[in-house]
Amino acid sequence: MSKYGPEFWNGESGAHRRVMMKAAGYGDLDIRTKPHIGVPNSFQEGSPGTAHLRQIAEAVKQGIWAAGGIPVEFGIPATCGNIPNGVEEMKYEQVLRDIVCMSVEAVSKVHQFDGICMIASCDNIIAGCYQAAARLDIPAMVVTGGCMSAGNYCGQQVVEADVDVARFSGKSNEELMELEECVCPTCGACPSMGTANTMQLMGEIFNLVLPGTSCIPAVDSLKIRKAREAGMHMVEMVKQNMRPSQLITRETLLNAIIFDMAIAGSTNALLHILAMGYELGIDISMEDFEKYAKEIRCIVGVIPSGPYTINDLYHAGGALAVMKMLESKLFLDVPTMTGTTWGELLKHVHAKSSDLLRSLDNPLYDLPGLQILRGNLAPNGAIIRPTGVPEEMRVFRGKAKCFDNDTKAYNAIVAGEIVPGDVIVMRYEGCKGAPGMKELMLSNDALVARGLHKSVGLVTDARFSGFSHGALVGHVSPEAYDGGVIALVEDGDYVTVDTIKGVVNLEVSDEELAARREKWVCPPLKEQKGCLNIFARTCRPAHEGGAMQPWDRDAK
Repeated sequence: MSKYGPEFWNGESGAHRRVMMKAAGYGDLDIRTKPHIGVPNSFQEGSPGTAHLRQIAEAVKQGIWAAGGIPVEFGIPATCGNIPNGVEEMKYEQVLRDIVCMSVEAVSKVHQFDGICMIASCDNIIAGCYQAAARLDIPAMVVTGGCMSAGNYCGQQVVEADVDVARFSGKSNEELMELEECVCPTCGACPSMGTANTMQLMGEIFNLVLPGTSCIPAVDSLKIRKAREAGMHMVEMVKQNMRPSQLITRETLLNAIIFDMAIAGSTNALLHILAMGYELGIDISMEDFEKYAKEIRCIVGVIPSGPYTINDLYHAGGALAVMKMLESKLFLDVPTMTGTTWGELLKHVHAKSSDLLRSLDNPLYDLPGLQILRGNLAPNGAIIRPTGVPEEMRVFRGKAKCFDNDTKAYNAIVAGEIVPGDVIVMRYEGCKGAPGMKELMLSNDALVARGLHKSVGLVTDARFSGFSHGALVGHVSPEAYDGGVIALVEDGDYVTVDTIKGVVNLEVSDEELAARREKWVCPPLKEQKGCLNIFARTCRPAHEGGAMQPWDRDAK
C-alpha cells in the first residue's frame, strides 16, 4: 500500500482525497480498502504501435478490478519515430524516453499508486516505461502492444523499412502508392527486429513483462486475454510488495545482454540496458557487452539478420524459446515476476531448432548480435550490429567524407558524391550535439537503395533505427560535441573498421590530432531552450546510456 500507510485514504486526513476520487466516479469502499494501481497508457491515434492500446488498457483494468484492485488510467506521451523520418525533429525520439519516464514518475508519486501497470509498444516509449519502473521501485509491470503482421506486395513479404528503400531506388509514385497500401496491414510494432520489438521481448528478461506474452501479435485475441491476466497479476505483485529492485539484479541485466546478443537486437537496446542499470545503481557497462560479444553468437534470423518476422518468432516460442536455447549461458537462479527462478521457469519450456531459431552450438552466424568497437576514434566505445553488415564490409578501410547532419550526407549520396571506398563520418548528432542522439535513416536508406552499403561505411556519434543494416558504426564516444576525436576527422583521412576484432581507428598520428585539437572550437548548443536544451545539459554520454541522469550511480 501507499508509503504513508492506510491512513492516506482513510480517516479525517484522507477526506479531501476521497472527495476527489468520488467525484471522478470511484466508490468509497474501493478507495479506502483496495490497492490503487496506476495504468499509464501510451495510446495515441497517429501510430499503428499505439492506436490499438485502448482495448488493451480496458482489459488490464478489468483484470485489476477482478483481482481486488482499483485501476486509475492516465495518458503518457507517445510518438512514432517513422513520422519525423528524415527531418530534424527525429532527435526528440531519444529524449522522449526520459520524458515518458518522468511523466510516469510524477503522476505516480502525486497519486501515491501502490503499483503501476504500464501499456506500451514502441521504441523509446516502452524503454521509458521500464526506466520509470526502476526509478519508482514500486510493484510494476508492462503490458506490450504486440507486433504487427507483415505485409504482402506482389506475392512478396514486405515490412515498413521496404518503403524507404523503394523510394530511394527510383520507384514511381504509382508503385510507391501500391506498396503503401500493403506494407503495414495491422496495428502493432513493425514486425522486424527494430527497437520496438527488441524492447518488447527484453521486457520478459527484465522481469517487467509477463512471461510468454511480449510478442503476441496485436491482432490475436490472446493479447486481450493475457492483458486481463496481467492486470490480475499486478494486484498480486502489490500484495506481495514485489518490486523492480528485487526482480532486476545485475545478473538479470547480464541475462538481458546475453539475450540481446543472441537475437541481434536493435543497437538502441544497449542504451536502454545501460540506463536501466544506472537507474538501479547496478554496475553495468560497455565492458559487459564486450565480454558477451566474445561468447554469444546470433541464433535468431529475424529481419534484418534473416528473412523472418517477429510473428514467426512468436510462433516458434518467442522470448522463452530463445532463453531456452541460451539456458547453458544464463544466470538461472535470478527470480522472475511469477515467483519462480528462471531455471524453474525454463524447465517447462520447449524449443526446436530451425532456420529461424538455432541452438548455441549451431548459430545462424559466427558473429555476435552486437559488437563493441574501440580505437582512437572511439576510446569509450562504439557499436555495430555485425549480422546486418555485408560480408565484404566486415573489415573495411576508406577515405572519410565528413558531414554534420543526416540531410547533408543524404544530399551528397543522391548527388553521386559518395563513391565506393568512402566512409561517411557523421558528427554533432550525438546526445549533446543533436541534441538527442538522432536516429539516422535518410543516408543509410539511400546507401542501401543505391547498393552502396556493400562498399561504403558510415561512422557516427548518432544512433540507428533497429531496421537499419549496413556497415554502420554508431554511438561513437566521446561524441563530437564533447571534443571526441570524431570532431577532428578531416575529409580524406583514412578510417579503419574491423567488426570481427572490434576496432575503429582513425589513421592520423597523435601529434596531428593534438595540433587539430588546438584549433577546435566547441560549437554552441543547437537548441537554446526547451526539453532538448535540458537534455543536452543533463544527459550522460552514450557509453553510459545517454539518459537524463545527472546524479551519482549509487543515489538513493
